[in-house]
Amino acid sequence: MAATDFKDYYAILGVSKDASVEEIKKAYRKLARKYHPDVNPDDPRAETRFKEVNEAHEILSDPEKRRKYDQFGQYWQGGMPGGGSSSNYDFSQYGSFEDLLSELLGQFRARGSGPVGGSSRRRTYTYQTGTGADQSPFTGFEDMMGGYRSQMPQKEAEASLTLSMAEAFNGTQKRLQLGSESFTVRIPSGAKPGSRIRIPGKGTLNPMTQERGDLNVMINLEPHPFFKFEGDTLVCELPITPDEAVLGAQVQVPTPDGTVTMRIPAGVQSGQSLRLRGKGWSSPQQRRGDQLVRLKITVPKLPSEQEKELYEKIRSLRVEDPRSQLRDISL
Repeated sequence: MAATDFKDYYAILGVSKDASVEEIKKAYRKLARKYHPDVNPDDPRAETRFKEVNEAHEILSDPEKRRKYDQFGQYWQGGMPGGGSSSNYDFSQYGSFEDLLSELLGQFRARGSGPVGGSSRRRTYTYQTGTGADQSPFTGFEDMMGGYRSQMPQKEAEASLTLSMAEAFNGTQKRLQLGSESFTVRIPSGAKPGSRIRIPGKGTLNPMTQERGDLNVMINLEPHPFFKFEGDTLVCELPITPDEAVLGAQVQVPTPDGTVTMRIPAGVQSGQSLRLRGKGWSSPQQRRGDQLVRLKITVPKLPSEQEKELYEKIRSLRVEDPRSQLRDISL
């Protein structure tokens, strides 16, 4: 595949290069519905986009194909730089494209650093990193590679930090130890499980450019006894009594930055959720989401004698049968 034929499958699906399998699947389904031929009859552009979306999903949803694509870019299928075919070259022996170039440069130097093919010209060429910046000149390299300018992504290192809920909500600074190196990482407010902090120049050393890539720091959160995340939504479970469920009530509910009063309407059911708008998790843009309060009706484990008498009276006065719809149930 020529460099000009390269397709950025991540851009086609509109996802980042570290997108999860579920994120890729979700993006694919959305775009497949949008560009499906049945929805866009006689629209060649939509048909082309539909094929590209399917092709991108086929590659990125397959772990092995995605690994090769991430490592070798447009040459992930085994095409040789300079026009060779996959039948003549096998990329699987290399851990990354940097390894391939290192070997090719070694072969080139072994043949001598003078002009190739007896040419009297000496040329200096550069390759491009994933950021588009030209790096590390190589004399005579284009003579050997047929004018090829590789697009070599800088390797990125990864680390992880575990924060308390309070640290993640308010923002904090943490010391991170990587081998013999220690440095401070600033965590902005609103970090969530799976958030990533990119630290420039703290990643893996590129042996060809002698420059360090970026470090991706994955954020994990310690479990909390009351709050938890469901996706990006902050959720809590609030116990209420049977009389509060039947009659309604005003109750106190903890939020990340203090307790608020919430009205429970009469007749709520166990498992029903109420929303506290603007009381959920903060974001790096300082916007607050909602907090979802899931109700759980609890009964007294040790009711007093007076409570028992009142419940007996309620039972004798009850007019509604909650199991009436089950009378006709059978196999």
